[in-house]
Amino acid sequence: MKTRICVIGVILSISELALGQNSMTVLRHEIVSPRSDAATLAIFSTENIASPTKKNQALAVVYSLLLPGMGELYADRFDNGRYSLVAEAALWLTYASFQQYGTWLQGDARSFASAHAGAVPSGKDDQFYVNLGNFSNVYDYNDKKLRDRNISEVYDPSQRYFWNWDSDVSRQRFRSLRISSDKVINNSRFVIGAIVVNHILSALNAARLVRHFNKNADEAFGTWQVEPNMIGGLGKVDGVRLTYDYKF
Repeated sequence: MKTRICVIGVILSISELALGQNSMTVLRHEIVSPRSDAATLAIFSTENIASPTKKNQALAVVYSLLLPGMGELYADRFDNGRYSLVAEAALWLTYASFQQYGTWLQGDARSFASAHAGAVPSGKDDQFYVNLGNFSNVYDYNDKKLRDRNISEVYDPSQRYFWNWDSDVSRQRFRSLRISSDKVINNSRFVIGAIVVNHILSALNAARLVRHFNKNADEAFGTWQVEPNMIGGLGKVDGVRLTYDYKF
């Protein structure tokens, strides 16, 4: 009887030991074998690369060519580009002011010529008003052109090209107004040139800032590598060690 009890005890001990070893084998297999779920793949990735978002230099140039300051804003440096934007607004305001003031002076001069010389302003080119301010009347002008044999430039008084100043003082006054209006309008054209230069300078500055941004991005961001390692080997697994490797 005792022999049977001892034999049964040995069998139970062997069974428990086999079951324990089987459980350890299953546990070891679960730890060693890769899992297929998304969370495990995300954690135990062999290489996790964090790529910095760089800026497009050509796109920054296009933005600034369209509107100064926008390229700098794209490069995250609007603190630098705002000056180009303010300059753009100021230049356009100056252009509009010059155009408006020049138009007023021009209108005043032509109204003055109509009142003091009988000139008809409509349908005339700029050269007509130059001649209007240089000659006392249309007949003096025509005589000069005939003497110079410039017959094609002679005016026909009956075709609304007549004028006759009431005094030389009035003629000089008109001439002064016309020259002033021409100067102001010409100055507005120089402002357009300054606007174009502002666009170009802003585009160049935006390209420089994007290049600097991308350079800093290369220096600030590197490559993270995550490598899982088993602690204790296959025979005795005590845990998992994750190694983070940052390359720059």
